[in-house]
Amino acid sequence: MKLIGSLTSPYVRKVRIVLAEKRIGYDFVVDSPWNADSHVPNHNPLGKIPILILDDGSTLFDSRVIVEYLDSVNPVSRLIPESNRHRIMVKRWEALADGICDAAATVFLERKRPATEQSAEWISRQLTKVTQGLEGAARDLGDKKWCDGNTYTLADIALGCMLGYLAFRFPEIEWRDTSPNLAELFGRLEKRTPFTETTPKE
Repeated sequence: MKLIGSLTSPYVRKVRIVLAEKRIGYDFVVDSPWNADSHVPNHNPLGKIPILILDDGSTLFDSRVIVEYLDSVNPVSRLIPESNRHRIMVKRWEALADGICDAAATVFLERKRPATEQSAEWISRQLTKVTQGLEGAARDLGDKKWCDGNTYTLADIALGCMLGYLAFRFPEIEWRDTSPNLAELFGRLEKRTPFTETTPKE
């Protein structure tokens, strides 16, 4: 099994953490679709990461598809509950976390354009999504230990990867001060080996 991705993508990090939590061995190939010589389009026609290449040569993408596959093929440390209600809520958390990442990544890419070509209105709209998403996450988490209550799940992994991405790319967003419950959860997650071993870096 081979995983293709970058060291900075929160979506790739989510898959790497799931692989570690499930104790599944794999080869990690660092590749970015932004590189001129990238092989990403050869495996995903959308030109996006992460990509999981299975032993039979077939490929899986995107991250939500990959993590669901990984959780289904290995019974160790189930991360997506079997109960329909809890399963849907965990996937909802994942959608929220990924959506915040989508908006933040859009801002990051927009800011890499020449200043005269950047759209302040577009950046503002995306940052509003980030802010509202964080507020929603803090509200939904409340005083629970984990996103789904007392059990560590994919929801926590997705949320942790999102918060880690914001801390890495957007240190000016002070979510730790405005949402202390998110900061507390993130602190617990950072102590887990799969998180410490996948901290984003250039």
